[in-house]
Amino acid sequence: MSIVRKNNIQLQNPETKAFLADAFYPDQAENLPLIIFCHGYKGYKDWGAWNLMAEKFAENGYFFVKFNYSHNGTSLDQPTDFADLEAFGNDNYSKQLSDLEWVIDYFSKNARVNPENIILMGHSRGGGLVTVKAAEDKRVKKLITLAGVDTLDFFPKGDRFEEWKKNGVFYSKNGRTQQEMPHYFQIFEDYQRNSNRYNVGNKARSFHGQSLIIHGSADEAVALSAAEHLHAWLKDSDLKIIENAHHTFGAKEPWESGNLPQDLEVAVETALHFLK
Repeated sequence: MSIVRKNNIQLQNPETKAFLADAFYPDQAENLPLIIFCHGYKGYKDWGAWNLMAEKFAENGYFFVKFNYSHNGTSLDQPTDFADLEAFGNDNYSKQLSDLEWVIDYFSKNARVNPENIILMGHSRGGGLVTVKAAEDKRVKKLITLAGVDTLDFFPKGDRFEEWKKNGVFYSKNGRTQQEMPHYFQIFEDYQRNSNRYNVGNKARSFHGQSLIIHGSADEAVALSAAEHLHAWLKDSDLKIIENAHHTFGAKEPWESGNLPQDLEVAVETALHFLK
C-alpha cells in the first residue's frame, strides 16, 4: 500500500498563532477514519518514533494527523527544536485546546476523511487534553490514551508555588537539551479560571464514546493509578497494561531504527484491534 506523507502543513489559528501539522494516509483511499494525535509535555510531533507510528496507522487504513501545539516551544522554521522558549512559557491549556479544535475542524473537511468517524489519541499530558476535548466535541467517537494523565494540575506546591507567584516564572530543565524552560504564572491563572473545564475525571465521566487506555507497568513519569482512574471514569473503556513498558514505550529522541520499539508496537497493535 502506498502511503501519502504530508509534512509541516502550516495552520493558522487566529486565537493563537501559526503551527505545523503532518498527515499520513493511504493513497487512493476515501472515507477514512480520522485519528488526531496530541503529544505530551516537552514533546513535539516529530519526537522519537511518532513518524513510524503514524505510518503504521496509515498502512491500516486511517488518516493520521499529528501536530505541534502553537506554543509548545518549537517554531515554523525549527519544528524539532525548542527554539521559542518565550512561546513555551506562555503556553496554557486554553491555547492547546484551541489548537486541537482548529486541527479537528481543518482535517475533518479533507475530502478523504469521514467526518463522522473522528478518533482522538494523546500521549502523557496529551492524553489528559484529548479526554477533555472528547467530552466536549460530539464529533469524537473514540478516545485512546498512551500513558495518559488523570489530572492537569502539575503546578508547584507550597513554598515553590509562592515563589512562582511572586517571581512570575519558574524554570524546568529539559534533561535531553539541557535548556531551562520557563513557565509563566499565566498558565496557573488560566487553569484556575477554567478549573471545571480541565477536570479530567469529570470530563471522562461525561464522554459517551468508546475508549482505550494503554499504560506501561514500569512508567516512571505517570503512575499506573492514572490509567486505573481513567478506566474507572470512562464508561465504555478497555485497559491495556504493557508489562515492563516505560513512559515512552521504548522510544527515545532521536529514534534511529526503521522499526517501532517493541512496546510501542504492542501499543499500536492494541489500538488497531480496538478500532476495528
